This record gives sequence, structure tokens and C-alpha cells, in this order.
Amino acid sequence: MFKQQQFISSIYDVSKIPSEPLPHVILCGRSNVGKSSFINSLFNRRDLAKISSSPGKTRSINFYKIDNLFFMVDLPGYGYAKVSKFEREKWGKLVRDYIFQVKQIVLAFHIIDSRHSPTELDQQLSDLLESNSINKIILLSKVDKLKQAELSLSLKRISGIFPGLVRNHNLFVYSSVKNTGRKEVLKKITEIFSSR
Repeated sequence: MFKQQQFISSIYDVSKIPSEPLPHVILCGRSNVGKSSFINSLFNRRDLAKISSSPGKTRSINFYKIDNLFFMVDLPGYGYAKVSKFEREKWGKLVRDYIFQVKQIVLAFHIIDSRHSPTELDQQLSDLLESNSINKIILLSKVDKLKQAELSLSLKRISGIFPGLVRNHNLFVYSSVKNTGRKEVLKKITEIFSSR
């Protein structure tokens, strides 16, 4: 499963989303949490998603078609301070319009850097997903940079902020460098689409 992945388009306006009536799996989170690296790692590709060394570079919504089953949708990151207020507001409107208007969203991966506490913007994103009844998974990224005790602390911290999290159900740890969590995430996505 998930043998074919294809970049489809980058859009700056919700009216331009691909017309195929496929479900959407969205990736969202702060700038530089590793969304592009996650896509490449998950599908064992080096060049499917372009990785930028500059945070805040992704300003569009990027669509990838997976096995003609669903679109994986990479939303612009938020919270990057060096971007102008106008740009940040524009990205925020694009993301909100997409989440409010697109009815094909079946799952959201809310990606949070495991080394840092979730921010107020992370809480706002979580509230936005919940208010639109979007099934959400928290993905703690960059766990290869943590020692075991630090990872335990990160898991405890995230569970205190977002109650009801269950490891490998709606909470996953991930490393795009070491592929930690890759099999578990693929299994979860497979379960979702095999039951549809």
C-alpha cells in the first residue's frame, strides 16, 4: 500500500484545490517542525517534498496524491517571527479558509517539535480542528534529538496540555532521520483507509 506518490499542485487560494473528490489528510504545525521531512520519510522518498533550510518558506498549500486513494496536504507553517505581519495574516487566512471550507478532510496530523512546549498558536490550531470535528493525531517530531528521559518528559508534557492522548492511537513519536514511528504511522493511515 502507498506505493505511488505524486506532487499535484501548490495553491494560494482555496478555490484552486484539486477537483478530484478524494479524502484529504492534512499536515499542520509551526514553521520548521519537519512537515516536508515527514512526507519524504513516510513514503521513503528523498525529493517528494522540497525541504527548505529557511523556516517560513512554505507559503502555499501543497497537494500530494497517494495511491489514488487520498491527498496528503501540507499546510503553511505558522509562527515564524521574521515574516511580516501581513504575510502571517495571509497564511493564517489561507489555512482557516481551507479548514472551514473543505469537507474532504478526514485526518489532521498536528506536528509539534518534541523539544519544545506547544505554543498558544498550537492550542489555537487544536481548537480550530476540534471545532470543525476533524480527527486529529499529535505527532511529536525530531525525537532523535532527545534522550530517553527527555522524550518521557515531552510525552508527559504534551499529554498534560492535550488530554485524551493515547500512544500509537492519536499520539505518535517520529524521527525523519531514523524513521522512528514510521511503521506505526503507516499502519494507522492504512487502518483509516481500509475501514472507509
